Amino acid sequence: MPNRITQLFQINYPIIQAGMIWNSGWRLASAVSNAGGLGLLGAGSMYPDVLREHIHKCKKATQKPFGVNVPMLYPNIEELIDIIIEEKVPIVFTSAGNPKSYTHRLKSHGIIVIHVVSSVKFALKAQDAGVDAVVAEGFEAGGHNGREETTTFTLIPMVKEKISVPLIAAGGIATGRGMLAAMTLGADAVQVGSRFVASEESSAHPNFKSVVVNAQEGDTELTLKELAPVRLIKNKFYQDLKELYKTAPSVEDLKTLLGRARAKRGMFEGDLIEGELEIGQIAGLIHDIKPAGKILEDMLTEYRQAKREVQDLF
Repeated sequence: MPNRITQLFQINYPIIQAGMIWNSGWRLASAVSNAGGLGLLGAGSMYPDVLREHIHKCKKATQKPFGVNVPMLYPNIEELIDIIIEEKVPIVFTSAGNPKSYTHRLKSHGIIVIHVVSSVKFALKAQDAGVDAVVAEGFEAGGHNGREETTTFTLIPMVKEKISVPLIAAGGIATGRGMLAAMTLGADAVQVGSRFVASEESSAHPNFKSVVVNAQEGDTELTLKELAPVRLIKNKFYQDLKELYKTAPSVEDLKTLLGRARAKRGMFEGDLIEGELEIGQIAGLIHDIKPAGKILEDMLTEYRQAKREVQDLF
């Protein structure tokens, strides 16, 4: 499936595994890359020495290209960038910050840079900063999200209309049919997060994986916009947060309730009551846990079948 993204990354298929915190370690990234997609390490939940370890293990596990996702709100961001350059990681996805901060520096070392955005405005800023491609992520996504609540299938054609660099669609995409729809709207590739959480190689706790595959429509909600918007499973922590919002809390009140390491507690350690459980709306369409390679294979099979079905309509 050669196109601008497969050629840019030197991969077989235009499917990128999102670099999700507490879910995207070297096992998942290497498995997706070995299957012909692009695997990403989620540096947002890694101390600098841990990131270096995962890069080394990923290099041993795959000869294919892989990358690192770096949320720029991370406190040790400078150390992470230094390690990425030292280890000659070929591809970096930046998010949750100004794309101008590190794009030039990374590209000066021959690194391909992609930035994640949630609006046309920030897509244009990313393009002006010199990124090689843009990920446009809609309201449906888990993780760090946009405050505008623009849905993926509204956002993709609006961004496509304004930018010239390759476009990757993200948010609410977990199937081949979703992939076809996104690419029909103008995306060159798709970035998939929630579906890969429920993979055998994901570093998510089995308790969290179980919650994901049992989630139904309406079981998630976008919240914490005052800090960094995330979509959460409606567990006890979510309910506590909802009660706090009734009091018109300050940012400090929200930070106090959130505390430290709550996402780790939920997704990595498996505390389904007090943990922060981030997942996309598409969880309602995820019903099993499979090897990452099988997930990618099934997406491609469904994509091709859906494409034939659409062609038969005319």
